[in-house]
Amino acid sequence: MTTISVTTWSLEQTAPTDLRPAAVPEGDVRVVRSEVPSPEFSRFLYASVGGDIRWTDRLAWPYARWREHLDRPGVETWVAYDRGTPAGYVELEAQQEGVVEILYFGLLPAFRGRRIGGHLLSYGVARGWDLADRWPGLKPTTRVWLHTCSKDGEHAMDNYRRRGFRLFDTKVEEEPEVTTPGPWPGAYSA
Repeated sequence: MTTISVTTWSLEQTAPTDLRPAAVPEGDVRVVRSEVPSPEFSRFLYASVGGDIRWTDRLAWPYARWREHLDRPGVETWVAYDRGTPAGYVELEAQQEGVVEILYFGLLPAFRGRRIGGHLLSYGVARGWDLADRWPGLKPTTRVWLHTCSKDGEHAMDNYRRRGFRLFDTKVEEEPEVTTPGPWPGAYSA
């Protein structure tokens, strides 16, 4: 099996004032919380956003595992819509002691390069900082963090840094090289 070297960077914000919001893009772009846990919709977003950058860890999840994950207190999916069409999403997860992780963030390929990503990330980070306001019993957020890797889009790291994230860890590991799955098998093959 062929392997590739993958660098993973972990970044954080430790105060709401760390967030440097991006400008709101022109046009009819809205960010809406997906309040009804839907394994079908979440899998669609995951496969459609990550299909060309080798997001594969959740593709084998059965319906029950998706449901269990989405039903957990403090897990939220925020979706960007461009003129009514899903353009991307950010998934938040409350962790212990007021920590919130941005588990997934990205845009469908057709919506990249339209200035939607910075706005969606800004909105998602702000929702990470006020997550406890929507979930009674959760501690107020003290830290929002995420990781990105060398397989992610070429502008990912720049976007995170422009939004005020700071690097706190770097790891390099060998991973099996997998084919780009696309939102369905063969979607991105030439």
